Amino acid sequence: METGIHWIEQYGYAGLFVLLMLGVLGLPVSDETLLVFAGYLSAKGTLRVEPAFIAAFLGSVAGISLSYAIGRLIGLPALEKFGHLVHMRQEHLAASRRWVERWGKYSLLVAYFIPGVRHLAAVLLGASMLSPGVFVRFAYAGAFVWSASFIGLGYVAGEEWTRLSPLIHRTLTMGVLLVLLVLSIGLSAYLIRQTRR
Repeated sequence: METGIHWIEQYGYAGLFVLLMLGVLGLPVSDETLLVFAGYLSAKGTLRVEPAFIAAFLGSVAGISLSYAIGRLIGLPALEKFGHLVHMRQEHLAASRRWVERWGKYSLLVAYFIPGVRHLAAVLLGASMLSPGVFVRFAYAGAFVWSASFIGLGYVAGEEWTRLSPLIHRTLTMGVLLVLLVLSIGLSAYLIRQTRR
């Protein structure tokens, strides 16, 4: 995390873009902490909030797009066979696969908020040949909400960002999962009513 913070302090928006692209792609980068830190730097005046958000959004989009392209190019069998070469453990792959099979394209909206799933959802959906148009709509919307949420929280938290960062991540993740649960219950109830007509 110290290295990531140093990169943002030294390279500003370009550092934020590169770190988030690599983090979403699957490298060990503390993405949420960096976003909250960028929000804090924006509140302090070191960065401007609009370019910081744009850099974060574009970095997230670049990382998830590369993940999707990797999935489309190598496919799921190759991923299962050679995933260990990039430190992709089978249990993470299996858990992410269950998540993606259950939620499909909608998993891209919330995958950013769940470490592990974030790194693999796009790869798995690429391997399942989800159409690029559908991928872009859902993945980029998720990147927008994720980047805006954590930069906004860092901006509001100000000097308290280091103390609040872990709590913010847990709370926001639980909030997103709760909203997803409510939406899925509502959608299920709607579909049941439609089939009874």
